[in-house]
Amino acid sequence: MIRVEHLALIRKRILESEKGTIFVTSDFKDISERNAIKMSLSRLSNEGLIRRIARGLYEYPEYSEFLQQFVSPSPNKFAYAIARNFGWTIIPYGDTALNILGLSTQVPNIWSFVSDGPYKKYELNNIIIEFKHTTNKEITGLSYITALIIQALKALGKENISKSTIYRLHDRLTSDEKRLILSEAKYATSWIYEAMKQIMSQGDVYA
Repeated sequence: MIRVEHLALIRKRILESEKGTIFVTSDFKDISERNAIKMSLSRLSNEGLIRRIARGLYEYPEYSEFLQQFVSPSPNKFAYAIARNFGWTIIPYGDTALNILGLSTQVPNIWSFVSDGPYKKYELNNIIIEFKHTTNKEITGLSYITALIIQALKALGKENISKSTIYRLHDRLTSDEKRLILSEAKYATSWIYEAMKQIMSQGDVYA
């Protein structure tokens, strides 16, 4: 049964979020119990406030005045909503990591994430979102930015890390992120750690 005050709180949280945010039931577990949340989200979807994009996933849609249509859901936000729903830790890898960091302009048709959950694959508007299980020490217990850069460097490979890559990553990181990365990355593979030190210092070891 939906309680009016709980529905109002869920509606308020959605309205206070950025357009394009994707929600799962666990995002509202502090407000009500699971079945009531599901009923509330279904009602808000019927009202048009949110739209259902997959089983148990709802988006607060963003409308483009230029395109005169709703913007397609973000594959990255979709992936992290799935991860929240199941309690997985995920990190983009391969071309996905390179794209997010601006090291590749090619938009991937497959968005790939390493995960401490099982192998899963989803489809979102003809885009594949895949989760590959890993026990890799280079994602577990690390901050998002450290793990993301590690995965991007692995995707490039040791021989393909150029000065341009070093400078571009250096320039996009804040001072706090650089300190965090250096403290966390020391257990990574040695060549990755050396590359990350160059990124932090904007060095020129890599030609």
